[in-house]
This record gives sequence, C-alpha cells and structure tokens, in this order.
Amino acid sequence: MTSKRNVKYWVIPPKSDATFVAAMEQTIETYQRPYDPETPVVCMDEQPVTLRADVAGRESIRETATHSKRVDYEYVRKGTASVFMFVEPLTGFCYVNARERRTKIDWALEVAALAKQFSHAKKIILVCDNLNTHTYGAFYEAFLPEEAARLCNLIEIRHTPVHGSWLNIAECELSVFSRQCLKGRRFPMIEVLRSETHAWNEARNKRRSPVDWQFTTDDARIKLKSIYPQIE
Repeated sequence: MTSKRNVKYWVIPPKSDATFVAAMEQTIETYQRPYDPETPVVCMDEQPVTLRADVAGRESIRETATHSKRVDYEYVRKGTASVFMFVEPLTGFCYVNARERRTKIDWALEVAALAKQFSHAKKIILVCDNLNTHTYGAFYEAFLPEEAARLCNLIEIRHTPVHGSWLNIAECELSVFSRQCLKGRRFPMIEVLRSETHAWNEARNKRRSPVDWQFTTDDARIKLKSIYPQIE
C-alpha cells in the first residue's frame, strides 16, 4: 500500500486535448489585452466557508501582552456559506460578498451586483470556471426577461478549461482573502462573515494590488506542448 507521504496532489492537465487548448489560449489572450475601462476583464471564483461557533461555556480567552488569544479546539457547526470573489487584474479592484448558498440565482445576483460597479462599461469580460451555475441561463432564472437579456448582452463569459483552474486569477485573490480574513477565525453566523468580508474588501481596494500576468500563448505552446494535438 502506498504511503500518503509519497503522494502529492497536482492539477494535471490532459494530454492532446484540443478543447483544453482552445479554452486555455482564449483565457491567456484575454489577460494579454491592454486595459480598456469600457471593456474590463474581471475574474471570478467561489469558496465555501463553514460557519462555526464556540461551545457554550468555553468562550475564548482574550489576547494579552504575554500570550496569544486562546480558543478551545471544540466548536459547534452553524451551517455553511459561500464567498463570491470578483477581481479586475489590471487595476486590482475586487468585489467580494458572502451568501448562504451558491446556486445559479446566487451567482446571477452577484454578477448583477458586480455590473453596477462597472456602470461605465459597454462590455464586461468575465473569466470563470465551468460550474453549471455559471451560465447565461442563470440570468433568466433570477431576473425578468428584459433584465436577463441586458445582462447577457453586457457580460461576455470566458470559461477556463476543465482541470485549468490555475488560469483563473480570482483563485489567487481568494487565497489572499483566506489568509488575511478567514485563517484562524470562527464565524458563528453569515452576518458576521459578511461584515468581516466587506471590511476586508474595503481595505483591499484601498491598497489595490494589480496582477502582472506573464504566461503567454507562446509560453503555453512550448511548456505545455504535450497538451496540443499533433498534426501529421
């Protein structure tokens, strides 16, 4: 039996997969576009969060000058929530919110909220993964036909390939969010999670950390040569 210590988990792309290549190159090309405020490129991703509360009678001990805050290792599960992350790589602007669920309607509502942040835009290119909730049909489940059609015309969805989540810059921003806002903390209810999420979002936008994407299609054709179908 193989020891777990000898196993490492990687996102291993398929070999000779034209569908993967097409979606990958389309995503990379999107990142190589110059900044255009009328056609912003925005990446989005989601992350589940488990809501936890301290066990009654075992409240945490506040931090002092001599020791760190102490929290009992036991907790009470209070359900789950989902964090929706949107980030514009070239400006560093991000929009993040917590919801109770991650259904098609939740996604559509969050995309509509994002669109309000870019009221000047004629088209928003939205890079996201291939979840079955990330579809134009979701707008019609959440809104009346007129508004759904408006969002369909405004939002241009670019799906990253299956097993290609590393191409989604929003994953990097979620990692920063997790370390800075979630790590080592318990959120007993979604209202608390949402409040802390909004506070982090405001502070993050004040600092603005743009992303300088370096991986080009030429790099992909060399370093990921095995993915490309061989033409004889």
